[in-house]
Amino acid sequence: MFIKSVMIPKHNCFVVDVNDSLEKTLEVLKEKAVDGLPVLNGEEYVGMITHYHIYKAFFKTGLSKEEFLLSTKAKDIVTHENDFFQGNEIFEETLVSLKDFPLLAVVDSNRQFKGVVTRFNVLEQFQSAFGMNRPGVRIALSSVEVEGRISRLSEIIKQFHESVISLVTFDENDMLVRRIVLKVEKKDNLDRFVKKLENAGFRILSIFED
Repeated sequence: MFIKSVMIPKHNCFVVDVNDSLEKTLEVLKEKAVDGLPVLNGEEYVGMITHYHIYKAFFKTGLSKEEFLLSTKAKDIVTHENDFFQGNEIFEETLVSLKDFPLLAVVDSNRQFKGVVTRFNVLEQFQSAFGMNRPGVRIALSSVEVEGRISRLSEIIKQFHESVISLVTFDENDMLVRRIVLKVEKKDNLDRFVKKLENAGFRILSIFED
């Protein structure tokens, strides 16, 4: 999956112009209840602006609040001018990029604004990947890392007609052990399914029903 698949397109984004005052910018931030806003020059992406950066810039001036908000423009305090996506990056890159900032712009090769990717939307996607939005049984297991283990797990899942909600693996760099988190719909055959996994060499670490 690519970043553009979770992008909020520009027609659904709230933005401000480079020449908008910080008073207007702050009004948009509060009215729309968003963490940050892309700052544009026409359709060109210039940078980002947030509540925090407005307050930070204010405390560095000797101006009154009213004078500061009216005389300072959005372009004067933008950040993340060169931090953006172009849409074709793999989705997993978003979590690292958004670790310390709530949203980043998506632009084309000419810096034309296409939309934003937010930390909130990314976390929603990760919740979906782990099956957190659907009830079921979460089975954490480990296996010696040998060729064909995931294939063997798939065979057992098929044999028991399990409905898989999510399947995530970890430790891809570990040459000895791989951890697997499997979430399936709750069925009456859980004990037999787990026993089959154990007999096939999988070590059950935990079972949790939600």
